[in-house]
Amino acid sequence: MPDPTIQEPTDAIIKVTSTAICGSDLHFYHHGELFIDDDYIIGHEPMGIVEEVGPEVKNLKVGDRIVVPFNVSCGHCHFCTHDMESMCDNSNKNPEIDYGGLLGFGKLHGDYPGGQAEFLRVPYADQNSFKVPDDSIPDEKVLFLSDVVPTAYWSVEHAGVKAGDTVIVLGSGPIGLLTQKFAKMKGAKRVIAVDHVKHRLEYSAKRIGVETLNFEEVDMPSLALKDLTNGGADVVIDCVGMDGKERKIEKFTNKISPQRGTTSPIEMASIAVKKFGTIMLTGAYMTPATNFPINNIFSRGITMKMGQCPVPHLMPKLYDMIVREELDPSDIITHIMPLEQAATAYEIFDKKEDNNIKVVLRPE
Repeated sequence: MPDPTIQEPTDAIIKVTSTAICGSDLHFYHHGELFIDDDYIIGHEPMGIVEEVGPEVKNLKVGDRIVVPFNVSCGHCHFCTHDMESMCDNSNKNPEIDYGGLLGFGKLHGDYPGGQAEFLRVPYADQNSFKVPDDSIPDEKVLFLSDVVPTAYWSVEHAGVKAGDTVIVLGSGPIGLLTQKFAKMKGAKRVIAVDHVKHRLEYSAKRIGVETLNFEEVDMPSLALKDLTNGGADVVIDCVGMDGKERKIEKFTNKISPQRGTTSPIEMASIAVKKFGTIMLTGAYMTPATNFPINNIFSRGITMKMGQCPVPHLMPKLYDMIVREELDPSDIITHIMPLEQAATAYEIFDKKEDNNIKVVLRPE
């Protein structure tokens, strides 16, 4: 691919030093043809060194080291000025879409090429950058300010987790693990991690210190969780979302529909949460879905919250937590690989091989 260039006076170009693979990237890995054109660069967890700035960029200069949030936001519309940057009014030019732009997510999200590359164009660069104040802090400590850390933190905050709550976290992938950490830091009395990948559940149990349930080891996981929590959890946070793989939608045919019918985490949550409890959807739901359990959610008085985390305004606070050593997000990294080995990295990440939890890619 050609190197990116300045297209708008508010752009910057960075030389990427670290970038990561996210679970939502697997939607493109399995069904990219639904969302992106050929030769489109994905990836939304990058950081790097500023190489060039447009004439209207005021807060960055060549040589600055920045983390780039996965939201693309203008910084001055109503939503950006009220800490809702993921709903920016100006960053998604698609006339049929009423939500903000995202790096590396294709035309539905503004068509901004992503950060799994040697160089990245950063739109609205003053807004879409966090300047790392201390050059001695390694990339792996701050890279996840781009997505994983703020998404996990916001999931707990937006769900309204309180001290003394019982919280179920569906998924022990990178965001699920950090969500479990933040729920404990918030004072949850019990945190229960649900997954079926044994090495991820071991991480939850041994390194975070939460309860675990392997849903493949019980006949009815939803009811097992309800029983385990004496009637349901105060909050269930779904960090799984749609799995991005093909599902047959008609029992007696071979008809395939990508992603439709993959609401099993929501179905589980609607039973495992207590009456008048809260479900927070953090995992990505990128297409319409069947079997949505609205009847159970309505009848039990359940509150549902969801959405893409508004990242930029959270980055300074979370950086300070990392500097104060209240949080070390780097401990979820299991693989650091050259960008040229991205195909192998994706295969490992997709199949959860080699005890994989999180892959960081580094251009050379």
